[in-house]
Amino acid sequence: MAGRGKHRRPRTNPLTRGIVAVGTGGAALTLPLLGATHASAAEPQSAPAAQSVKQAAQPAKSLTYTVAKGDSLARIADKYDVRGGWKQLYKDNRAAVGDNPKLIHPGLKLKVKTTKSLAPKKTATQSSAPAKPAGGVAQATQASAKTYANNLDGWIRESLDVMAQHGIPGSYDGIYRNVMRESSGNPLAINNWDSNAAAGTPSKGLLQVIDPTFAAYHVPGTSFDPYDPVANITAACNYAAARYGSIDNVNGPY
Repeated sequence: MAGRGKHRRPRTNPLTRGIVAVGTGGAALTLPLLGATHASAAEPQSAPAAQSVKQAAQPAKSLTYTVAKGDSLARIADKYDVRGGWKQLYKDNRAAVGDNPKLIHPGLKLKVKTTKSLAPKKTATQSSAPAKPAGGVAQATQASAKTYANNLDGWIRESLDVMAQHGIPGSYDGIYRNVMRESSGNPLAINNWDSNAAAGTPSKGLLQVIDPTFAAYHVPGTSFDPYDPVANITAACNYAAARYGSIDNVNGPY
C-alpha cells in the first residue's frame, strides 16, 4: 500500500490581489482587486465533451458478424456501438449487402468496426464425472488424467476407461456381478481343482481367466500379469465381448 502523502497549504493564493485606495473624506479604504490570474482560468470541460473525447480515444476493433434472422443494419450497429451507425456499417459492407440496406439475408458475413471490448469466449471444460455407458459401450475417459482407488471399485472404473479406449463393451454392474461370483473380489484368487487346473492352466484373478485366454485377449496398455486387477478385468471383458457380445451377457461360468 502506498504511503500517506503530506498535504501542504499552497504558499500563494491562486487569486492575485491588488490594493486600491478610495477617498473617504481623509481616510483611506483599501479594497481587494482581483488580478488577471482568475480571469484566465480554464473552465472545466462539460460532461458531453469529455464523453466524446473518451469515446474517440477508443480504437475501433474489427470483427466478422454473421447475420441472423430478424437482424437489421441498425440493430447490429447499435449492438456493437459502430461509429457512424448503420450508414457507416452499410458503407463498409455495400459490396456484400447490395443496393438495398434494408434487405440483409441470414448467413451474410458483415465486417463490423466496434468500440466495445471483445472478451474471449470461454471454452467448455471437461466434466470430472465418470462417463455413462451408451448403447452398452463404455465411454472413453483419459485414464492418465484420473486417479483410481486401490480397491475393487477403483479397479473396475479404471478397467472401464481402458475398455472404452479400445471399444470393448461392458458396464460397471456387469463386471461387478461376475467378479463377485468368480472370486468374491480377491485379485489373487486361483482355482486349483477344476478341469482347467487339472490340465495345468488354473483360472486366476478377479474374473478367473486361464493363462492362454489372458494372453490371447490381453489389452495393450495393461500389465502382462494375470493377477493384476485391471489387466485381468479388461482381458476377461475382451474375451467375453468376442464370445458373448459383452460381459453383461455373462451370468454364469464362462
